[in-house]
Amino acid sequence: MKLSFQIKTSVFFRLLMEWLTQPWPWYVAGPLIGLTVPILLLLGNKTFGISSSLRHICAACLPAGIPFFQYDWKKESWNLFFVGGVFVGGLVAGTFLSNPEFIQIAPATKQALAAQHVTDFRGLIPEDLFSWSSLTTLRGFILMVVGGFLVGFGTRWAGGCTSGHAIMGLSNLQWPSLVATVCFMIGGFLMTWLGLPWILSL
Repeated sequence: MKLSFQIKTSVFFRLLMEWLTQPWPWYVAGPLIGLTVPILLLLGNKTFGISSSLRHICAACLPAGIPFFQYDWKKESWNLFFVGGVFVGGLVAGTFLSNPEFIQIAPATKQALAAQHVTDFRGLIPEDLFSWSSLTTLRGFILMVVGGFLVGFGTRWAGGCTSGHAIMGLSNLQWPSLVATVCFMIGGFLMTWLGLPWILSL
């Protein structure tokens, strides 16, 4: 009886892990992300966004002499818990629930990347580009340091990132969010077709 229970429990957890670690299709992940908007609004009239949490962290940690950080950040402390939950969830998923299979990439994309000396597709990001060793190269520096700065600058300039504008702002029919999202898409297309091939050729 005890052995039968252990076998059933083992089979249940094996099936559960297979279900959790499989690549989830877009029609599952997309609606789950979208549902955060009405849930936050219904629970406390909160707005979804990630980049604003950096301002709250700076306001909490930096001296109060900078006008940009002089506001009651404690009213937005829930956002820090939200971002902390996203971080912990990502850490748990990456450590315990990661899929051992290679990332599924279209053959044409894989062939195009291989022509640019990007051949490692074991993880979510190619180690050929994003690793400590590649940071010392020109293209690694541009991708990680310059790219990170430009993402932060653009986010501040647009008054929010893709999650705040494309997910939350468009759901609220905000005109600035539509403009920002269109600009994000144009910038993405230009970078994909013009900027990235040049950087990868360095």
